[in-house]
Amino acid sequence: MEMFISGKAAQAGSGKRFEVHNPATGDLIDTVPAGEIDDVRSAVDACEEAFGKWSATTSRERGKILFRAAQMVRDRTKDLAILLTSEQGKPFKEARDEVQGFANTLEYFAGISASLRTGLVPLAHERYGAVIRKPIGVCGAIIPWNVPVILMGWKVGPALVAGNTLVLKPASSAPLTCLQLAGILKEAGLPDGVLNVVTGRGDIIGDEIARNPRIRKVSFTGKTSTGKHLMETASASLKRVTLELGGSDPMIVCDDADLKAAVDGAVRGRFYNCGQTCTAVKRLFVFESVADDYIRHLQAKIASLKVGNGMADGVDLGPMNNRKQLDRIVEVVNTVRAKDEGKILYGGAAPKGPAYDRGFFYTPTLVTDVAADSVLLREEIFGPVLPVVVVKDLDEAIERANDTVYGLGSSIWTKSIERATMGCERLQSGITWVNQHTKVPPDLPFGGIKDSGLGRENGLEVIDQYTEMKSVLINP
Repeated sequence: MEMFISGKAAQAGSGKRFEVHNPATGDLIDTVPAGEIDDVRSAVDACEEAFGKWSATTSRERGKILFRAAQMVRDRTKDLAILLTSEQGKPFKEARDEVQGFANTLEYFAGISASLRTGLVPLAHERYGAVIRKPIGVCGAIIPWNVPVILMGWKVGPALVAGNTLVLKPASSAPLTCLQLAGILKEAGLPDGVLNVVTGRGDIIGDEIARNPRIRKVSFTGKTSTGKHLMETASASLKRVTLELGGSDPMIVCDDADLKAAVDGAVRGRFYNCGQTCTAVKRLFVFESVADDYIRHLQAKIASLKVGNGMADGVDLGPMNNRKQLDRIVEVVNTVRAKDEGKILYGGAAPKGPAYDRGFFYTPTLVTDVAADSVLLREEIFGPVLPVVVVKDLDEAIERANDTVYGLGSSIWTKSIERATMGCERLQSGITWVNQHTKVPPDLPFGGIKDSGLGRENGLEVIDQYTEMKSVLINP
């Protein structure tokens, strides 16, 4: 599969290619060009050439293209989901939902396109001013491998509906579905040069997107350390930066919670996508008065999960996406054992058998009696390991939940309005769920605080991230 540089030749000057393998079987799926700096510059050329006409198109017309693309994606959901499962590893049902989420996101931004208008501001002496919003210009987007399709939607939707053009870099291990979606957007009527997808290494393509002064904004989703590096690189040209970075989301289960719902929520929140999501439940705090009962049911639920190839029937957890991620989880669990940082109640190893020999599989793992200084609580663990910490009350739970450099998501499970309100007010995170976890509709702004990033994606508020405000005063 080739890079998608619409309106310009895709050069891939080195001639080198990345192999994309199925993480469940190791089979080669396809190859993509290992792009170079010149490919990014060609993409920027195409963006600049297209920008004038695209930005002059009405937001309503831009929205119509997004809506048509969304309908075409819905019509091809099955094929796109199969491709996503084959390159990313997640179960087919999760891949299908992610593809539908991409369509939902495009439809949302198509829906708000008609409301992107200039506002009048009353001034003294019966005069008026106006605040108009202008597209920034050429933007850049860098997305990871864990949920590539939905994150592509989060960046493409607002950037394009606001009138910008975009250079997008997908992850090297999961670029194929993104390339297909770019083609669908073109089929739906997106003009040449408006969206350009460049595949390649992050330290080449990603760095050039952050460095290139003709790219006026970059939106990045990924590791905190990488985000800090890109922010430093981007500062040389004073470009805007949106960073959606790592998380170590706490989930608090109070003694008045619906324990069955809280068990189901913890399992979905931790083990969806094999635990490879930034908003996954990564630290679980349970009131001591219900801890024994809760943990017993939690262990039983985790033990019932089926691990396997994402295309097989009834699979709950597919493989991890790549060897590096699997090796990291093995290292973390071995550290917990070696340093006696917790009791591994279930899992803690790769599953055995011929079906697992060629893939990056790991058994869902439950750890209790977790030490306060355990790696499970200090760092973001991007995989299927769930640590449980028993606490006395809500004050202790919130204090320990906030004891982290991260601040992306959090949840509190309770029937009490007072406790829910306390959690929403005091938990240090960009989003707090009550009696649920991980749901992120495109209607609401999403992002983190502290080392979880800056800026927001989604919601009406994201248009601020993709437009420049201009004040206009007229003397009649």
